[in-house]
Amino acid sequence: MPLLTHRRDWRRTRATELLGLEHPVIQGPFGSGLSSIELAAAVTASGGLGSFGAQHLDPAGVTSLVDSLHRRIDGVFNVNLWVSTHDVPEADFTDADWDAAVTRLLPLYEELRIEPPQRPRPAAYGFEELADALITAQAPVFSFVYGVPSPEILERCRAADIVTIGTAITVEEAVALDEAGVDAIVASGFEAGGHRVAFLREAEDSLVGTLALVPAVVDAVEAPVIAAGGIATARQAVAALALGADAVQIGTAFLATAQSGVTPEHRAALTSGPRRTRLTRVQTGRLARGLTARITEEIATGDPRIAPYPYQAALMKPVAQAAREQGRLDLAVFWAGQSAPLVRPGRDAGEFVSALVGEVDSLLA
Repeated sequence: MPLLTHRRDWRRTRATELLGLEHPVIQGPFGSGLSSIELAAAVTASGGLGSFGAQHLDPAGVTSLVDSLHRRIDGVFNVNLWVSTHDVPEADFTDADWDAAVTRLLPLYEELRIEPPQRPRPAAYGFEELADALITAQAPVFSFVYGVPSPEILERCRAADIVTIGTAITVEEAVALDEAGVDAIVASGFEAGGHRVAFLREAEDSLVGTLALVPAVVDAVEAPVIAAGGIATARQAVAALALGADAVQIGTAFLATAQSGVTPEHRAALTSGPRRTRLTRVQTGRLARGLTARITEEIATGDPRIAPYPYQAALMKPVAQAAREQGRLDLAVFWAGQSAPLVRPGRDAGEFVSALVGEVDSLLA
């Protein structure tokens, strides 16, 4: 493993060569409207890789998104999808199951004075449909979580010169992605905000910290490794690169920038208080890290009030909206990683990249 002995060396890695980047800095892709075209454009313009989480869109929406990103960005960008879009087959979650889930959450709906939602139909579009739209629209970089795409999809990406990036939260998942032939692998430690994207074992049984995960993945795979999870400052970026990573993926610090799609309430939550986070399934049914709130304390993982994904996400969507509108932030879950206390909300994304790069240069000088 090469040592970081000179500040000029850290910018030239296998990841920057693969992606055509000036700096080995990647913006984490945020779903559910938290990404923005402006954020992705600002990061790419600053020499990093801008990203957009698109799993909440339908195929037409993915096509429109990629077209808009092409028009706005002079350079590469990354679009992210979820390989697994259901925890259980849609046919297995019956209308009776939905009604029972609604009944269990009625006290919450009554507290906020809102009507329960109708069951979504279809609950989500399949990954293959969304991937087809992404490939046809020719996104330069295609990243994915919650699994390994089929050989056919990966071959279509290679034929179209689309760089593929898979995400692993264990060494075993990283090896599976490497054996499938993905171009690069994100090794995401449990410090990261948002979802724990396990696909070989239960998420609760796949919690590995970044400091332990990254070097183990580097030693186990051939593909370039991108470190993620709890990286928000230059000191943390230098540590990840010293562990053998070819790039760093930063989430919460970019989420806090002026160009992200977070709500004013989310941005405010990133600026004040202890900013303590916890892992919870309450918001979507899948394990994810967000800022601690009353609702995450009262409805613990394993609580029968939590339905499988994506049904829990549909059940909680009106709760999140009403909580924001009524100022009931104790009932809102805001995604954030464990390094949230280290971020400075409201910064321009381009200025953040420039400052980060300059600080890494100083640390390695």
